[in-house]
Amino acid sequence: MRVIAGLYKGRPLAAPKGSNTRPTTDRVKESLISTLCSACGSIEGARVLDAFAGSGALGIECLSRGAASAHFFERDKAALDALWRNVDMLGLGPDRARVFKADVMKNPPVAGGAPYDVVFLDPPYAFSLERTYGLVATLRERGRLAPDAVISYEHDAACDLAAFFESAAVPADILASKRFSKTVIDLFRFYE
Repeated sequence: MRVIAGLYKGRPLAAPKGSNTRPTTDRVKESLISTLCSACGSIEGARVLDAFAGSGALGIECLSRGAASAHFFERDKAALDALWRNVDMLGLGPDRARVFKADVMKNPPVAGGAPYDVVFLDPPYAFSLERTYGLVATLRERGRLAPDAVISYEHDAACDLAAFFESAAVPADILASKRFSKTVIDLFRFYE
């Protein structure tokens, strides 16, 4: 794993050992960030939430490309160790990168601070769509999403986000959907 583009381009990233996490491959990350930049216009100055951070590769890629700050939430020890190594190796201070050893589902970032412009959701596939969406709904209700925030949701291909939005009358548009074998990444934005 490495940083694909920007200030830290080419820098290697530590990845957690073991099977508790699914590190996003460089190919998938490159496609995702390119699609995200198209959807947002730019991520320059964005405030990013990497909710199931793992090694922090997605949030770090955004920081490398000009995002103002990233908050990383991770509860797995091996992933946290890799995340801290990556943050330290890049010399990212707390003004740009904040690491939280926390279960984002139990302790979502709902208090204070500027709202997030970009949110990455890559939860364990065992988490239901309804449970993961509950986190997004909480962030939205508590004013933690910018009005034009883009949410990236990586999930098993068997999950149908569009059907869920329709059945639950969720006021959101899917901006892009990318399939990588058994994985799908949907980018969406609320419209009200």
